Amino acid sequence: MPGAKRQAVAHLQEVFEVSQRRACEDLGVDRTSVRYVSRRPDDTAARVRIRELAGQRRRFGYRRLHWLLCWDGWTMNHNKFRRLYREERLQVRRHGGCRKALGTRAPMAITQGANQRWGLDFVSDALVCGRRFRIFALVDDYSRECLALVADTSISGLRVARELDLAILELQDKPAMMVSDNGSELTSMAILRWSRDRDVEWHYIAPGKPQQNGLIESFSARLRDECLNETLFTSPGHARQVLADWRHDYNHFRPHSSLGNRTPAEIGASSVGKPGWGLNANPAVAITPSLGHQTGLRPLRRHWVVERTFAWLGQCRPLAKDWEASIASSTVWATIASIRMFIRRTAGYRYA
Repeated sequence: MPGAKRQAVAHLQEVFEVSQRRACEDLGVDRTSVRYVSRRPDDTAARVRIRELAGQRRRFGYRRLHWLLCWDGWTMNHNKFRRLYREERLQVRRHGGCRKALGTRAPMAITQGANQRWGLDFVSDALVCGRRFRIFALVDDYSRECLALVADTSISGLRVARELDLAILELQDKPAMMVSDNGSELTSMAILRWSRDRDVEWHYIAPGKPQQNGLIESFSARLRDECLNETLFTSPGHARQVLADWRHDYNHFRPHSSLGNRTPAEIGASSVGKPGWGLNANPAVAITPSLGHQTGLRPLRRHWVVERTFAWLGQCRPLAKDWEASIASSTVWATIASIRMFIRRTAGYRYA
């Protein structure tokens, strides 16, 4: 290495009191390499900013950190950034080993727009006191937008149906298909009735094949790696606040390599697809809204408050879509928020 050769020449000059020419001849070093003075610019400010970004995003690799640095207005190619990243020793250590998926993968239809297919899954974690809690995650497969992150010590099938209704009410649109595993909460009668009443097709992946719902599995891995493993939760309320902040950052500021280093909010805003294009569930593993686990499925009788509220919301929906009438829209949405709270308390739901 040139640096080691310069140090060797300097050592000979100091110890044996010889000239630079003699020391270079004895060591076989070119004098031009010894006299070379680096002309590289001072990268102190860039190194400081890279360390700041790496401190904020501890589980980001050099590619995402490079995009964040470019978003801040810096001009630097990936080769130089990787050299600085390596010299600062900011490499991210992987947790566990890399396993290869076994067996064949079931093909899945490619979505063409937002709200065509939603994936959902559960993630578990624990508080500092050792108490376990679960997180219900809901993601749009097209835009990768996280639609819901619900944390609680117990989440039943009825609670999942309620959170799905809240997500649909917030977006003013429903998906054409839901994709999930075969968990007890997601195969309960409450979910089957919700799927039939809302006319939403529900697709269950094959048992032992999580790769058939790979997008939500990838999201769960990012959630655990970037949020859960980096935070000590003191209470369920603290967990909900941290998850809400992380969800906002994930949807609006985190670059996604699969989306061309854009954010899910940008993809969702530019999506012009219509729900239901090219989505057909596998009849071998799918449970349609008209069929359940057993025949003779009786319709679910909802609370009278829920029935009247849904009828009233159906009348107010055209007003809520008229964004030009700002006063009417704000009044409608304020009333909807109040009624949502009233439904939760009156209909006997568990409110967290």
